[in-house]
Amino acid sequence: MAERGLRGDLALAIFSISGFVDVPPEDRAAFERALPKHSALTHAEPGCIRFDVTPVKSRPGRYKVDEAFIDEAAFKAHQDRTRKTEWFEITRNIERHYTVSQ
Repeated sequence: MAERGLRGDLALAIFSISGFVDVPPEDRAAFERALPKHSALTHAEPGCIRFDVTPVKSRPGRYKVDEAFIDEAAFKAHQDRTRKTEWFEITRNIERHYTVSQ
């Protein structure tokens, strides 16, 4: 079942992703350096509702991920945009542990 959200007067099905990534020690500095720009660009996307990537203090290198987009098409547009960025290169080998809900 899809979550329901409101944007203006229009009800939308929300495409959300939650979980975590474990960033290897050799990639952490680049990840942390690139995250603010990636986050700002993602928040600026028209279909982004929420984008939070936060460190898990009890587990070095683990980051909690919580993303929501207005629909699957907006998420796919996000993925297409990121494929052309430094962020994609930095994170391409990072294992993702996500749950997707629509």
